[in-house]
Amino acid sequence: MNVLCVIPARYASTRLPGKPLKDIAGKPMICRVYERAAKASRVAAAIVATDDSRIYDAVLQHGGKAVMTRKDHPTGTDRLAEVAEKYQDVDLIINVQGDEPLIEPKLIDELAAAFDGDADLQMATVCTEITDESEQQNPNNVKVVMDKQGYALYFSRSLLPYPRHEGTPVYKHIGIYAYKRDFLLAYAKMAETPLEHAESLEQLRALENGYRIKVIKTPYRFVGVDTAEDLEKVNAIYRQMMQG
Repeated sequence: MNVLCVIPARYASTRLPGKPLKDIAGKPMICRVYERAAKASRVAAAIVATDDSRIYDAVLQHGGKAVMTRKDHPTGTDRLAEVAEKYQDVDLIINVQGDEPLIEPKLIDELAAAFDGDADLQMATVCTEITDESEQQNPNNVKVVMDKQGYALYFSRSLLPYPRHEGTPVYKHIGIYAYKRDFLLAYAKMAETPLEHAESLEQLRALENGYRIKVIKTPYRFVGVDTAEDLEKVNAIYRQMMQG
């Protein structure tokens, strides 16, 4: 299976302007994400998809691959689909967010492996258990519940499931996706659905249209970069990694 890893990156960020180019241990963050993604053994190639020449130039200057995309895409899925159209020989596209400089290459491989021997699977993503109550209640942490086969039943910014009885684990959705190329192209053309609009979660569009999403559980913990404080945390982790 020919696997392409695409990393969408926009310069604009409400909480951290110019986020993709923020320094992490001597390199722009987007380049750190690219380096980690490119280490996945199942990935034939990784590429940054951006609408900003500053990001494009930074990736190339540090030895990475990048492609310019249109500026008018309403969602990240649309930007991803534009790239997918250009790579007709690709079977599977894995979307890694540009603010995940600690993405684990093995997790990308596990996501690709979910499609092995399953011709019907069109889309997959990742979750991790969260036990901290404040994290569970935080609407910025998207929660997911799955059936016994590991397929998503629903995603929500609200706490799922409601803890009427204690002991049921709560899973946080990690925004890493894998799509069959043909499905991605069709998915990007689907109209916004009511639940997608209500929760502001694109993945609900797939569920509302009757598609199944496989959810891989992972023990890995990530520090995504949304704020200046997150950036400091990631820099500290990178310094430790480089010393080790």
